[in-house]
Amino acid sequence: ERAKKIAAMVEESNRKVEQKRVAERKSLVNFALQFEGNPYVYGGTSLTNGADCSGFVMSVFANFGYSLPRVAAAQCDASTKKDISQLEPGDLVFYGSGYIDHVALYIGDGKIIHASNAATGIKISDYDYEKPAAVGTFME
Repeated sequence: ERAKKIAAMVEESNRKVEQKRVAERKSLVNFALQFEGNPYVYGGTSLTNGADCSGFVMSVFANFGYSLPRVAAAQCDASTKKDISQLEPGDLVFYGSGYIDHVALYIGDGKIIHASNAATGIKISDYDYEKPAAVGTFME
């Protein structure tokens, strides 16, 4: 009987930890989504006045207390790698052939938000609009 109670308490605790983890990822994604349509600025890190791909990701994560490197390749190096099959909202998707030259934030349902280019700005795309080179995370 006591073992059952303990097991139920552990299960409940694990469920709460998982809910908190998923909620933090969701709030990071929701925060990022409000900047859709804002300008792409090469070298920029402003979520409102313009950012490039890595500046966008760095600034979104900074709002949640994460300190990410400035450029996409360094963000990739510093992240904890995951298999594409484990992709979840809040993860980073890295692109490039031979070297990493673009990063996007996975928002769920096969979609990413990223500072794409000067013509389109910060926008939502399919995560596989280009073949991902790596997936990494900075979140639990």
